[in-house]
Amino acid sequence: MVLEVALIDVLPGHEDAFAAAYTEGHPVLAGATGCRSVRMTRGIESPTRFVLLVEWDSVEAHQDNFRATERFEQWRALIGPHFAGPPVVEHFLDVPAPDLPA
Repeated sequence: MVLEVALIDVLPGHEDAFAAAYTEGHPVLAGATGCRSVRMTRGIESPTRFVLLVEWDSVEAHQDNFRATERFEQWRALIGPHFAGPPVVEHFLDVPAPDLPA
């Protein structure tokens, strides 16, 4: 499993419109092959900053099954107009925690 983390800054005053666009576009993203879960969070101290967290089967699932498809174009058309700048997107792997004795 790979975690995609996207830091998204939206234009001031667009926070509610961005959240509504995310709600509308959620099924487009969540329905991509290899997508396990999707979650969006909003900053408390920085209310124009959002963090998108998407679990994928692999980086390739994200790139090939979403970014390279019409789904991405639909998704970006919904949320993109609210961006203050390009999102910062990175992929992460879990760091295993040691087993604790019972």
